[in-house]
Amino acid sequence: MQYSRTPQFERAFKKLQKQIKRAFEKQLRFLLSDIRHPSLRAKKYDETRGIWQARVTDNVRFYFQIVDDRYRILDIEKHRD
Repeated sequence: MQYSRTPQFERAFKKLQKQIKRAFEKQLRFLLSDIRHPSLRAKKYDETRGIWQARVTDNVRFYFQIVDDRYRILDIEKHRD
């Protein structure tokens, strides 16, 4: 699978701490190899819009869509309980 990043994601990503950025890159590699990787805990977030959520750290999540053979990375933010 390939991936692309939205401008919204890029803006949010720039504001993150270096260790969160590194953690995201690691999780992205897992996503590209296997969406079912246990550390991602990927799940449908918004069924109607086809948005998925996956874990970066205990309190950071990223959001993506699957469009054809590409992951479209939409956003990254602190997780709300």
